[in-house]
Amino acid sequence: MKGIILAGGLGSRLRPLTLVTNKHLLPVYDRPMIYYPIECLINAGLDEIMIVTGGDHAGDFLKLLKNGKDLGAKQMAYAYQEGEGGIADALKLAEDFADGGKVCVVLGDNIIEGNIRQAAGDFFTQKSGAKLLLKEVPDPERFGVAELLDGKVVSIEEKPTEPKSNLAVTGIYFYDNDVFNICKTLVPSKRGELEITDVNNEYIRRGTLTSQVLEGWWTDAGTHESLYRATKLVAEGGANHLQMPAAVGG
Repeated sequence: MKGIILAGGLGSRLRPLTLVTNKHLLPVYDRPMIYYPIECLINAGLDEIMIVTGGDHAGDFLKLLKNGKDLGAKQMAYAYQEGEGGIADALKLAEDFADGGKVCVVLGDNIIEGNIRQAAGDFFTQKSGAKLLLKEVPDPERFGVAELLDGKVVSIEEKPTEPKSNLAVTGIYFYDNDVFNICKTLVPSKRGELEITDVNNEYIRRGTLTSQVLEGWWTDAGTHESLYRATKLVAEGGANHLQMPAAVGG
């Protein structure tokens, strides 16, 4: 199973910070935001990783991460998304990288306290389909919201005004290789994007989607408020860091 980090977008909710850099290169406490999803995958034993990015600062990812060896990656690949086609559109660019196998997809602004090793292991043995990680949140209307019946996800609604639960779909997804065929069948939403919620609902329709509630805290960092929250959580002893290489020189 390989890891895919989606780190495109214009980061318009974080302007003016993102006028001069990609959102995922902004600092969250003591390291760039993109380090956290990389650590999430490495800690789960997934060391073949593709970064999908776009915009004017894509080359800065290569300058920062290089071949990924210093972060523990066996392989670090890159893909460029043109325009703002949505999460599912970005995911399509990783089809060749996946090479027919399963994938774990992490949105580049997601930060967690613990790790997803157990979930990755469970999905590795799952015959087919998809697996979502959910988290109880106080403001589910900001996210895709999962409705459960007898412990099974029966629907996902994107940013509902009247949420059917307080379980948000986090930006961590596991898919079999058929996800790429599903992405090719999607039509753009009213936002003009290919929506990952439509992908997940297709797996629900097939009856092959499983879920698990994420332990520990979880946050995105896509707004000024959530970026501040993420920094505060990490500074107070949060995310499970890899050992970074020591700095050289003064």
